Amino acid sequence: MNHIYYVECDATHASNFVFDIPQGHHCWLLVVTKTPAQFWVDGELKEYPAHSAILYQANQKIYYKACVDKYVNNWIRFESDEPYVMKTSLPFGVPFSLDDPDYCHKLFELLVIEHNFNRDYKNSSIDGLLRTLFNKLRESYCHNGFTPQYYSLLRLRSAIQSNPSDAWTVSKMADILSISPGYLQIIYKKTFGISCMEDVINGRIRLAKEYLSHGSQSIAEVAFQCGYHNVEHFCRQFKQITGLTPKKFQNQAPLFSEAQEEPVISS
Repeated sequence: MNHIYYVECDATHASNFVFDIPQGHHCWLLVVTKTPAQFWVDGELKEYPAHSAILYQANQKIYYKACVDKYVNNWIRFESDEPYVMKTSLPFGVPFSLDDPDYCHKLFELLVIEHNFNRDYKNSSIDGLLRTLFNKLRESYCHNGFTPQYYSLLRLRSAIQSNPSDAWTVSKMADILSISPGYLQIIYKKTFGISCMEDVINGRIRLAKEYLSHGSQSIAEVAFQCGYHNVEHFCRQFKQITGLTPKKFQNQAPLFSEAQEEPVISS
């Protein structure tokens, strides 16, 4: 069971902001920064970058302060007897970088809504959101070395996955990040293990498989909806990835299980 005392998104403070509770809270406190901040860690004040998360357990010393003109964070103070909190492998009182801060921010926004509205499934919804948030925190803690460049690449990849049918080109992607096309291709492949255009193609083929399996459009209509202006090109890429022509896939679609692993382009 969880009980939220307070949760806030985009809490904004001036440059002289200091949060100092020597004896800590009687409950859990989770803070996620959106700007750089200084935290008391291992007996000294250390600066940590934006998109850092820190979890305090009950009665643990809490001290952090702004180190920029405007300090912004998300935070939640809560009680929990759930194993995913009580037995978490996350460190206490030591910040670590988030690998998907935008995703975590959306979870905080939803937690604010669920906390402030008395809905029928409020407790269940809060539990689901907190579980997901702690999953994302654990994923992040297993990684390290995140840079502002990584977060820009992650936002680009999210945009590609959300809208694979857009007119993506390497030049367009590079312009979004204000870097050269060649450099984008190098760092994208290094970061995600796949090229940016391979990501686009995989996204388009996944979308095409959905339309072919559950829609009534023609092959040409599916190709156009997935961002292709040449049906032959679409058919060639589709067969390269799935091993089937779009028509054959469409005819056999009822035989495919939704749980079947999808083949993707990879290096």
